[in-house]
Order: sequence, then C-alpha cells, then structure tokens
Amino acid sequence: MKQSDENLRLILAEAKSIAVVGASPNPARPSNSVAGYLLEKGYEVIPVRPKVSEILGRPCYPSLKEINVPVDIVDVFRRAEACPDIARTAVAIGAKVLWLQEGIISEEAAAIARDGGLDVVMDECTRKVHERLFK
Repeated sequence: MKQSDENLRLILAEAKSIAVVGASPNPARPSNSVAGYLLEKGYEVIPVRPKVSEILGRPCYPSLKEINVPVDIVDVFRRAEACPDIARTAVAIGAKVLWLQEGIISEEAAAIARDGGLDVVMDECTRKVHERLFK
C-alpha cells in the first residue's frame, strides 16, 4: 500500500535523522547521491555500511545496532532479501519509519515494521519524494 503525499510530507517534515543502510562511499552510486542530497536539506544523515569508516564526511556505522543516537527513518538501499532483518533491527532501535528505496519491495519487512509500530514506505526514492513535495 502506497503512502499518500500528505503522509509522505509529514514523515519527511517530522524526521530529523535518517540512517542510510547500504550507503556507498562511491559518488556514482545512488545511495551516495541521495545521502548527499538529504544532508544538503538539513537532515542528520547516518551512513550504515560495514568496513567503511566515513561517507560524505559523516562517521559510518557497521550496522543499525551500533548507532548511538535516535533514528527517525531507516532508508534502505539493500536487496529485498535483506530487508526483513533490517526491519527487525529498525523496530529494535526505536526507529519511526522503514523506507525501502525505489525498486525494493518486501512485504515481509513491511509487516515486521508495521507490527513493530513503524510507518512503512516502499518502492519510493527519498530524494525524488522530497524534491516533489518540498519544491
């Protein structure tokens, strides 16, 4: 089920911190450009990728579990098969939203997140949605 523009606007307006799971240090990768865009728009971007210490000048965490600040949105750039575990961790750390990027669909992850009290956005790009709703 797709979120309405009203709900998407509210999610992005209320969020302060966004953990980008699968963030890449490679500027040619979509996860890098989306994270950079979100940083420019004033969000606290928290890159999550094992074996990388920094992305876009921000400290990078090996997993969601290691993040020591509140996370509003868990923005996922990983294959659908990885999403259920990510959803469980997002619930465990008290995130508010599980956001699966464009092309990523996992009904199992969505159910886990919803059962844990999270809003779910699936198959949507945070950058494209933000650009469309906050012109």
